Amino acid sequence: MSQSTVTVRYWAAARAAATVAEEERPPGKVSEVLSAASADHPDLVPVLAVASILLNGMAVTTDDNAPAGSLLEVLPPFAGG
Repeated sequence: MSQSTVTVRYWAAARAAATVAEEERPPGKVSEVLSAASADHPDLVPVLAVASILLNGMAVTTDDNAPAGSLLEVLPPFAGG
């Protein structure tokens, strides 16, 4: 994890849609980070519409900031029981 970027980690269907497990992105608002990811991985768009987003292990909204050095995780709904 670089101290000048945000690490974006994709789980389950998000990983399949992004075709990578994680990647580095420039810091900014969560919405900006995810918008850039969606531009590079268009199949991610429907997954992001239903996914939970965690920043350093805490739930966030797209209006929150994702500072450099942080971990942003995309968690789609999980099936099972």
